[in-house]
Amino acid sequence: MRHLLRDDDLTPAEQAAVLDLAFEMKQHPYDAKPLAGPRTVAMIFDKQTLRTQASFAAGIAELGGHPMLVDGTLAGIGVRESVEDVARVLGRQASLIVWRTFQQARLETMAAQAGVPVVNALTDDFHPCQLLADLLTVREHKTELAGLTVAFLGDGASNMGNSWLLAGATAGMHVRVSSPDGYAPDSGVTARAAEIAATTGGSVLLEPDPQAAVKGADVVVTDTWISMGKEDEAAARAEVFGPYSLTEDLFAEARPDAIAMHCLPAYRGKEIAAEVLDGPQSVVWDEAENRRHVQKAVLAWLLGHAREDLA
Repeated sequence: MRHLLRDDDLTPAEQAAVLDLAFEMKQHPYDAKPLAGPRTVAMIFDKQTLRTQASFAAGIAELGGHPMLVDGTLAGIGVRESVEDVARVLGRQASLIVWRTFQQARLETMAAQAGVPVVNALTDDFHPCQLLADLLTVREHKTELAGLTVAFLGDGASNMGNSWLLAGATAGMHVRVSSPDGYAPDSGVTARAAEIAATTGGSVLLEPDPQAAVKGADVVVTDTWISMGKEDEAAARAEVFGPYSLTEDLFAEARPDAIAMHCLPAYRGKEIAAEVLDGPQSVVWDEAENRRHVQKAVLAWLLGHAREDLA
């Protein structure tokens, strides 16, 4: 049974295939109906959500399926009922399970017990659906992914920092992560990304100097400094991450045709200047739309593998 729990669950060839499928589905959004029936996809949200819920619900409907919303708070997963028991119940009600939660280990337990494909809609450690949307967006604006240089600014220890390393390396990109001391990506993830990059022609670099990281980059990415669950650290983080704010001056260090990315929600004047976020080189709204297209491709791709497993 195949799942998408972290970015390196896809090989380079598989990642390219999913992106190709997403591009095709974007051109013809109502043609593919692998969920016709309608087949049900369970969507569980333990964390706040806008783009994830909207894009999955719309995408599942476009695939001919039924998005079944499971309120994680009401379900009490891991409190009222164990993750294992919830997995066994939902696996008999739905063809796929999409979960936006906190601990990666909970998601892995769900995948081990559900008997149907499970998709990571965000955990504290990884955000693979966002990265596929980002890669599709970059490909649309830059044609090819391999060989491009991307600079990620801010909290390298976040799910986005980890996922950019893995997904960017898988795509053959040169990934630079620039973060303050104490906020570097997980060492195991960095090592795994370097291992992947050695096979794809990409590279990974932890560069604490934001100007050096952005210099000559094709793509500059940032994210909120205040991840969900860390709101009480807002003041301290604003001081630490101040030099990593994507201002107009810092963005000018990138290539003249560079694009600026942010997975949203964004806080103008903090991690990114309004002039950059709303400027002509920003592609953030394309990113937001592309969540739907890549997630449709992921669901269809996983469902195809599930059918093969049953054959």
